Amino acid sequence: MVAAEVIPGPRIGEAWGLTLHPLQHSGPKCVQRTGMLEPRSQQLDGHVASGCLPGEQILAWAPGVRKGLEPELPGTLICTNLRVTFQPCGWQRSQETPLSSEYDFALVNIGRLEAVSGLSRVQLLRPGSPLKFIPEEILIHGRDFRLLRVAFEAGGLEPQAFQVTMAIVQARAQNSQVQQYAGIPLSKAGQNTGSRKPPVPLLETSEDWEAERKKQGARGWRVSTINESLPRYFWVPKRTLDSEVRRAFGHFHQGRGPRLSWHHPGGSDLLRCGGFYTASDPNKEDIRAVESMLQAGHSDVVLVDTVDELPSLADVQLAHLRLRALCLPDSPAAEEKWLSALEGTRWLDYVRSCLRKASDISVLVTSRVRSVVLQERGDRDFNGLLSSLVQLLSVPEARTLLGFQSLVQREWVAAGHPFLTRLGVTGASEEAPVFLLFLDCVWQLLQQFPAEFEFSEFFLLALHDSARVPDTLTFLRDTPWERGKQGGQFNSYTQIYNPGYCQPPAGNSVNSQLSVWDWDLRYNSEQILQFHNPGYDPEHCPDSWLPRQQPSFMVPGPPSSVWLFSRGALTPLNQLCPWRDNPSLLAVSSRWLPRAAISSESLADQEWGLPSHWGACPLPPGLLLPGYLGPQIRLWRRCYLRGRPEVQKGLSAPTISGLQDELSHLQELLRKWTPRISPEDHSKKRDPNTILSQSR
Repeated sequence: MVAAEVIPGPRIGEAWGLTLHPLQHSGPKCVQRTGMLEPRSQQLDGHVASGCLPGEQILAWAPGVRKGLEPELPGTLICTNLRVTFQPCGWQRSQETPLSSEYDFALVNIGRLEAVSGLSRVQLLRPGSPLKFIPEEILIHGRDFRLLRVAFEAGGLEPQAFQVTMAIVQARAQNSQVQQYAGIPLSKAGQNTGSRKPPVPLLETSEDWEAERKKQGARGWRVSTINESLPRYFWVPKRTLDSEVRRAFGHFHQGRGPRLSWHHPGGSDLLRCGGFYTASDPNKEDIRAVESMLQAGHSDVVLVDTVDELPSLADVQLAHLRLRALCLPDSPAAEEKWLSALEGTRWLDYVRSCLRKASDISVLVTSRVRSVVLQERGDRDFNGLLSSLVQLLSVPEARTLLGFQSLVQREWVAAGHPFLTRLGVTGASEEAPVFLLFLDCVWQLLQQFPAEFEFSEFFLLALHDSARVPDTLTFLRDTPWERGKQGGQFNSYTQIYNPGYCQPPAGNSVNSQLSVWDWDLRYNSEQILQFHNPGYDPEHCPDSWLPRQQPSFMVPGPPSSVWLFSRGALTPLNQLCPWRDNPSLLAVSSRWLPRAAISSESLADQEWGLPSHWGACPLPPGLLLPGYLGPQIRLWRRCYLRGRPEVQKGLSAPTISGLQDELSHLQELLRKWTPRISPEDHSKKRDPNTILSQSR
């Protein structure tokens, strides 16, 4: 087996007797050479071999038929050093979107690989395991719940089937696979980096952060760059000196001190930070700096225990694995027990918990002017999830297509969520798809409030599937520094991030790498059109529902009130910091322990009735309070059951032709079921009294 070579000139390719195919973008030429057959007698067709990514090498290929679809598709299964792709006969990779297609499976996206021979011989192929027979079919189960099922052609082509299967096994076994995903420079995608403006602000310059601050109307905040444990840029209170920021951040886990996540138009501020480092020994000035940053100029402060009542990272990972196993076509769960098995995965329970907590926090933020601080030990997982959901629930601007993309870029990508580790690309033990849990929560909101969101389910699917693609580093690196390093942005980060390199020159640089938001380079215009929700109500204008800093909207809290929000209840605290009276104490002070809650009522009751001098405050316009009880939380079928096309029937389609197909399907079902129902049954069903009596 000879891998494809990257040779810059056509003469060299012709001299070797190879088939040379230009890329669909302005990059190096991609040369394919299969070592399985005579290169001159049987070669990969030009339309099949075109569209390689820079640095991509074709390892093996074999003719086959994609099964599980109607109709079945003949084509070619190709394995490269980056992905597995099935390309149907006569299909050409679009000139507009050469970088990905629905037929691609990145190697990091393959969760399970099976070889099948006959009716009974099935072998689970793990990285490095030998293949015991020549397969008649191969099943590739994606971590994104997609399924690729290919049957190989007979007639002397069995060696190709064997070789392409082994090529996939060996490519997955490469320990350096992650390093091969270097992303695609915009210049290789046919784009001029000097003139192209990112579709979404990437927040890689101080100008980006300043523009976002002004957009939110956060007048009391400024951009800071002095803490090396965070992304280079973040927001701190305007009156806080850099020396105070540095001292305060040293008393939080991993140096991730309190900073602004989002400024509510009504005046409240949503902050996020790591856990208190209670073993530190702050002096009085340090404590004052910490309290000042937590208060952020407000007299009313609520500390939110982020992980309280939420699953652990291990719980999220286990639930996702169980969900994926349940949604496989060969799931052992019986059909009549499938819903019970779904409940047993706990995935929907965790979605419910996240929505319930985000709903409570949105009430805290919108009910009165205050500082609400999300506190999580590492500040990289559930802080981002809850902050994002709170913004989606609170303001219509975050529910627009641009607003949502900016939200993900700010609260997840720029904030340093460890995508690479959490999505299991590195094989580390800390795998937990928190970001995918967030997307499921957003989908639930989209189902409950379909007219409030400009983007559609298909946009969420595209974002879900983009978590594991080789053409962008957005979700294939753990920190902004790693993405900047790959894109040549060493001068955007300080020395502490990169101790093995010399200090780079000062100044800003622009990331020339392709980002996940460059949809027009990865999806065609028809697909992008489906990103827009046709049921979106344009009357929900982001700037028309609430004037900036409307003084009569929120009620200020009492002087110096400090609260802990935990287990769905507000509890008054004596102080903000655990070291107030005894800085040298290694454990949390007894004064830090909360007093008993004044009320056991719901959060809404506490917010509008505790204490009495706060007065009543109606729900603000634009606030969404989702339901999360019982059947209100549903399975995202179009995502999780993609490996079972038969259950996709009946789901609403995104196009007129798709709706016509669904209508035909439903009419066919109606014709099948109609003879089973007698005229008497029809009359009973139309009688409301009969329905009520049956329900009793």
